[in-house]
Amino acid sequence: MLAALAQVAQDARVRAAVADPTSPMPSRGLFIAILAASERRGGEFRARSGAETIACRWLPEIHGQFGSAQERARGVVEAEVQSAFESHRAQLADLIQRLEKKTGRKVRAQVSVDRELIGGVKVVLGDKVIDGSARAQLARSRPR
Repeated sequence: MLAALAQVAQDARVRAAVADPTSPMPSRGLFIAILAASERRGGEFRARSGAETIACRWLPEIHGQFGSAQERARGVVEAEVQSAFESHRAQLADLIQRLEKKTGRKVRAQVSVDRELIGGVKVVLGDKVIDGSARAQLARSRPR
């Protein structure tokens, strides 16, 4: 339900209707009704000034955070993998396997290419950064 509400909240028409205080109540009311049906607490949303706007603005973020919390509870950790070049599936699978062994958790990787790394990879795993890029190695070798 949270995913569906987050998707509705991202719709430009819904965002515009909710943000516009001159918008007719049926438009604003529709979003409130969706929230009310999902939570069975429609009165709470009507009683708060600007709550519709806040809900519309933050619902996608709340959904993302909730999903991340669920994944952590299941033992899954998100990893951002930045590579200087496109990685082959076997290379990526090997990297993920090593990360899983190191963390003791299932790793779900989001992979992107960053040519400024020059070579190698940079991995952001929670609050840890593993920077094995050529750019970082060059920066570390420079005299101070």
